[in-house]
Amino acid sequence: MVREIVFDTETTGFDAPKGDRLVEIGAVELINHLPTGKVYHQYINPQRDVPEDAFKVHGLSYEFLKDFPTFDQIVDDWLAFVGEDAVMVAHNASFDINFCNYEQKALNKPEFSWDRVVDTLEIARNMFPGSRVNLDALCKRFGVDNSNRTKHGALLDAELLAEVYLQLIGGQEPTMMFEEKKTSSAADLFTTGKIERKFREPRHFALSEADLQAHKDFLAAKIKGALWYVGEQEKPAE
Repeated sequence: MVREIVFDTETTGFDAPKGDRLVEIGAVELINHLPTGKVYHQYINPQRDVPEDAFKVHGLSYEFLKDFPTFDQIVDDWLAFVGEDAVMVAHNASFDINFCNYEQKALNKPEFSWDRVVDTLEIARNMFPGSRVNLDALCKRFGVDNSNRTKHGALLDAELLAEVYLQLIGGQEPTMMFEEKKTSSAADLFTTGKIERKFREPRHFALSEADLQAHKDFLAAKIKGALWYVGEQEKPAE
């Protein structure tokens, strides 16, 4: 079983060591690349102002955020949702992981190790060199409906990214995967060691006298001395 957490964060800026803080986390759980319906979403009081540039991106003001829990109040729930060994999937993962790790480390909480991180931005850059590979561009490329994305939002972006990620790793619809499990004889072979096949009586196709004579005439005219021909024709030279 492969468990993955596709997640996104919103922040007050780009530099946690200089005082920027998380203001929102959104995450979607996948099991074997299929969404389970389990999500995590939390607005966070950053205990500081939200700069205008950041507000223009996500639309979250301090006035809105001030009544939500601080990160130290939600960190245990966040880490419990992620678990100890889930693969962490994010777009431009270094940004999101570094922010989470900085705040978790400050509270003496476990940090996410890089060997469990998948960066969809790097995957997209390798697949489409020279093309735009931000989330909106990838949604457009793969036909993922992002019409509700008027501003960045952690949970919405995580949900969109989960769909994009599925396309990046193979493009197979979850419903198709379920159907294959139901119908594939290979699955039967794996679970039972044999493949059940229905017995079918052999079908006989009788040739008419006219068809048989036409075949003989063709051989006599086109293939002289055919070894498999039974009839009157020139024998091959000795």
